[in-house]
Amino acid sequence: MEEKKKRAGFAENMSASQKRRNRVIKAKEEQSVFPETLADQAPRGPLQVKNQVIGILRQSPTGGVVIPDPSFRSTDYGAIEIDKNHLNGAPFNMVVVCEVLNPNCDRGDCRGTITEVLGDYGNNDVRMLTVLRQFGLSQTFPKKVLEEVESLPVNPDPEQIVNEIAGGRRDKRDLLTITIDGEDAKDLDDAISIEKLRNGNFKLYVHIADVSNYVREGTALDGEAFSRGTSVYLVDRVIPMLPPKLSNGLCSLNPNVDRLAMTAEMLVDREGGIYGGELYESVIRSDRRMSYKECYRILEDPRPEDVEEYGDIIPMLIKMKELSEILRAMRERRGAINFEMPETKVVLNDDGTVKDVMPYPINYTNGIIESFMICANEFVAKKFSELKYPFVYRVHEDPDPIKIARFSNIARFFGASGRLAGRIKPLDVQRFMGTIGDKTALPALDELLLRSMAKARYCSDCLGHFGLASKNYCHFTSPIRRYPDLYIHRIIKSYLHGENSRSHFAGLVDNAAEHSSDMERNAVDAERASEDIKICEYMAERIGEHYDGVISSIIDGGCFVRLENTVEGFVPFRSLRDHYFFDDRSYRAIGARGGKVLSIGMPVTVVVEKVDTEENKIDFSFEYGFEEERDLRSSKGGKKAPPAVKKGRKGKAGGSYTAGRTGGAGGYAGKPRQGRSGRGGGKGFKRGRR
Repeated sequence: MEEKKKRAGFAENMSASQKRRNRVIKAKEEQSVFPETLADQAPRGPLQVKNQVIGILRQSPTGGVVIPDPSFRSTDYGAIEIDKNHLNGAPFNMVVVCEVLNPNCDRGDCRGTITEVLGDYGNNDVRMLTVLRQFGLSQTFPKKVLEEVESLPVNPDPEQIVNEIAGGRRDKRDLLTITIDGEDAKDLDDAISIEKLRNGNFKLYVHIADVSNYVREGTALDGEAFSRGTSVYLVDRVIPMLPPKLSNGLCSLNPNVDRLAMTAEMLVDREGGIYGGELYESVIRSDRRMSYKECYRILEDPRPEDVEEYGDIIPMLIKMKELSEILRAMRERRGAINFEMPETKVVLNDDGTVKDVMPYPINYTNGIIESFMICANEFVAKKFSELKYPFVYRVHEDPDPIKIARFSNIARFFGASGRLAGRIKPLDVQRFMGTIGDKTALPALDELLLRSMAKARYCSDCLGHFGLASKNYCHFTSPIRRYPDLYIHRIIKSYLHGENSRSHFAGLVDNAAEHSSDMERNAVDAERASEDIKICEYMAERIGEHYDGVISSIIDGGCFVRLENTVEGFVPFRSLRDHYFFDDRSYRAIGARGGKVLSIGMPVTVVVEKVDTEENKIDFSFEYGFEEERDLRSSKGGKKAPPAVKKGRKGKAGGSYTAGRTGGAGGYAGKPRQGRSGRGGGKGFKRGRR
């Protein structure tokens, strides 16, 4: 009885704020039913991971406190107090997922409950799990989805194939067909067949996996695919949009097995124009799985034994190369803009540590397939635009006149002639870029140009694609890994079957387009975050090493330098001897005393100075002696600087280059923090995100 009286007295003496806090916590506990693990939740998208932070759990007198990971998007809560009753058995000094119980509180007054323990911060897998939770990505599929997939066969039943053909699906199994993908690809969306006609024109077949035949509207499988929106390709794993039984099996156009497909059969003339064609359901059987590297070797370094090994595939590859060159020339004539920006490839060891970082290996056989996919996407989009049928298009709107004019003024400092102003056409931009005299600055200028443009997105209106100089464009070619492609396959099939579904789809396409755009941005951010983590891990072991690179971007506080391996780091102006002013009109920084000019595209040698693996920042310093000798004399009474450390040797640059290097702007895993387009632009275009 006395214990109960003491507790009652304590409750009476609580402050009003304490009482409110307890009511909030109690209500939250009653309303919240957490799954055993957040990994079992469906993906929630870029704006749906709310009232949650990830950080390290530290012990406190009253229980614990979660210190949010600095790279986590929701860090405004500050440190979060965890009552001992809400630790839920979580060990201290581990990375945890924390649900904020009073999210509308003032910073520093937040309380939470631990919902999941991710593990030790030093574990290679834990940082990737952090990315998964931060961006709402799920590695598992709901039970109901798996139950629906379980009944599907590994391969189409022969009887089903017979029935499909009897029902009107065209049998294209005797057509020589191949897939060309990366060596480690498992979800093979597309296959190619090609014929050269007697008049010199081409008949191009682009076969795309008929995923919509298995993912039906209204099913749990379709709901999950819509929720995910896209497959996500992190550095060390793939988070597929569809369960592996479909993405790597039944829907994947694997060789020597029958597969249901959607075929775009196009007649292409010698100038690259499409003058006829059909779109239909088909049955195909890929004759061989090829890789980009393998095709390149056959075309560039043919061997006597190739004829026996590859047979008719060799002349097929020659025709494919010829047509792709025609299509590329056609797109260049109409003004398509080619962004030349390096994509990063992170090579991992078996234990998840980073073995190497390098530019992603690209050769012209990648471009062959991209040309054919663009061709099919334009063909399908034009057909349904002319039909005025409800559809999901891929659009890239005209650039903002003010932004493009500003870019034009900057480019003129690098030798560009003319001016971009008002309502411009893609051909205007292409020709303008061709006049740039300083070729070393082109990659950086490409990136500036990309940031001056609108971002590509999905839309129910056919607004055209500025970057491709295309009036009609959609995403039709990757239904295994992109929901909008799957969705328009459903629309196409409805039309081909004569179903009058205009009113049905008219009310749905806007939502499909908007959600798909959101989830694509979420995937891009997650992929970039995973890449940043591994790049920082790699560079953290290279403190003091010297690298050649170029200045890739400049802001008020310093400049970014891109190394030959594509890694980017930040050089703060405060680390230099002179005082530098950034001129945003010319995109240059100029030393106040010595007059030294720092410019994008400028070759430099840098030292890896500092790597923050928590915030994913890399700081560089210029090699000692970078600033001109006369500048050093003016500040050091004519004393000559010691020689620079040779590349390949460890050792920090001397003098003021290492002074005051804690904190500051820093490079976000070596990437500009302001307006970087990343995979939404050059990288994304190479990954099929045009």
